[in-house]
Amino acid sequence: MAAVSPNDINLAPFIDHALLTPTATPEQVEQWCTDADRFQFATVCVQPAYVQLAANFLHGKSPRVCAVIGFPYGATTSAVKLFEAQEAVENGASELDVVINLGWLKAGKTSELHREIAEIREETGQTIKAILEMALLTEAEKRLAAEVCMDAGAAYLKTSTGLYGGATIADVRLLKELTKDRVGIKASGGIRTAEQAIELIIAGATRLGTSRGPDLIRQRDTLGKDER
Repeated sequence: MAAVSPNDINLAPFIDHALLTPTATPEQVEQWCTDADRFQFATVCVQPAYVQLAANFLHGKSPRVCAVIGFPYGATTSAVKLFEAQEAVENGASELDVVINLGWLKAGKTSELHREIAEIREETGQTIKAILEMALLTEAEKRLAAEVCMDAGAAYLKTSTGLYGGATIADVRLLKELTKDRVGIKASGGIRTAEQAIELIIAGATRLGTSRGPDLIRQRDTLGKDER
């Protein structure tokens, strides 16, 4: 994105409001959907078991439903990931955050990695965000993963699941350099303040994955008052 002033940034359209804890309840999913609709977030991001609930709750509303696939390790088989993705789409997901197979990447099995992402993209026809888990990769591996996933049709590159560390300014800047605006960049994990969110957007993030969406909006509103 072009150079932008922090004062001009509306955080809401960037936010994928995530509820991915293993203890999430249906009531919490509905609350996340309520918040997403209230604040006009981009999506609610949930585990596959809750896609249908979220899709029904958000029917006719602006926020979309995003499902995580192969979460959080990315080590299920390609057939299982494909089925999970197809079922999520059938249940109402229009965006899929797919954890790549890190073992394949580190072993140099880039053709397998490419095939897996490309197949999910082709068979579902939906927006694919490839989760690279950058905290576990060398810089060379980050560059390789980005190129393979972009070539396979990923619409976004996502920094992390949040399990091994969150989004960093350095990683977002690296992805910005690598993507050359060809695909989106989703910064995810550990985004706890509005200032941090704004810094990530200025660095190049076009989506933010966070469970703290409403808190960020309230903080941003406070910052706006302080700036005036």
